[in-house]
Amino acid sequence: MFFILKILKEAFLGSLSSVKQIAIIVIPIMMFLEILKDIGIIDRIAELFSPLVKVYGMKKESGFPLVIGVIIGISYGAGVIFKASKEFSLPKKDLYLVTYFLICAHAIFEDTAIIAAIGANGFLILSVRLIAAALLTYAASKWFDKKAQNEVNL
Repeated sequence: MFFILKILKEAFLGSLSSVKQIAIIVIPIMMFLEILKDIGIIDRIAELFSPLVKVYGMKKESGFPLVIGVIIGISYGAGVIFKASKEFSLPKKDLYLVTYFLICAHAIFEDTAIIAAIGANGFLILSVRLIAAALLTYAASKWFDKKAQNEVNL
């Protein structure tokens, strides 16, 4: 019985530690994003990436969470993605497509730097991940469009 209590205590304290670490990172990011939104930089970022997201048939506001996820990763970017989805009323299709892109290309700079540090070709890794993300997302966007068209025709 003592062994089970020890495991539960360790799991609980470990979970609290993880939540604390995430809060230390996510809360400042959210505050920073609010500042960027208030001064209009988010709109500029969305405009900058609007040609990319248009290829996938997404709203221009989807560009911001996409960029954030690419830069800081899925786990920390998830908070931004959730917040952006509510603030900009992003459709489910856009959220799925952002997720598909990030499956291949999350935290791309950090991961590439780590892999390059151990001797891999960083440019090749970066290129393959971006191309894979672009192709997967494009295929998914066409599938969504086809599915929506089939539902309308029924």
